[in-house]
Amino acid sequence: MLTETQGHILLRLARQTIEERLVLSPTDPVQPDELDDPDLRQHRGVFVTLNKRGMLRGCIGSLLGVESILDGVRRHAVNAALHDHRFPMVSGDEAEELQIDISVLTPPQNLEYKDGEDLVRKLRPHVDGVILKVPGGAGATFLPQVWDQLPIVEMFLDHLCRKAALPDNSWRSGELTVQTYQVQHFEEKG
Repeated sequence: MLTETQGHILLRLARQTIEERLVLSPTDPVQPDELDDPDLRQHRGVFVTLNKRGMLRGCIGSLLGVESILDGVRRHAVNAALHDHRFPMVSGDEAEELQIDISVLTPPQNLEYKDGEDLVRKLRPHVDGVILKVPGGAGATFLPQVWDQLPIVEMFLDHLCRKAALPDNSWRSGELTVQTYQVQHFEEKG
């Protein structure tokens, strides 16, 4: 488990990385000694989410720990700001309006279930992030924070299927691969 202090360092690193990429002076630069922390060098999945005035402005990440938390924060901060295909690139003028959230993930675990009813019973709203996959095909994920907007399990799963370009109720068949994970969530206070 990371501490709040470590989370604050990650948030500052994400903001600094975005500001530097936009050729802005960092507002609260991270010092090299703050990054010399073995906990932040763990390989974990990381997502960086950008919000502007309470609305999603970009979200990019990795479900698997293919790189250190520090490297993931740097890479995904830039990608969320400049390469999320759902949004135009963040401009220098809007950088200060962004609120940054970082999610550090546990490794995904397979969730065994029999059918849609069993799946609904086994999911833990506001705790589990969920990955749905068609065997050998499409997939999508929602971070646990998405439960705040979609608190009803069936609605959450319908929207997740839609995100995976599947019919809304595909999760009811019991034929999708489902994995869950949890996150440590850190957000800038606005």
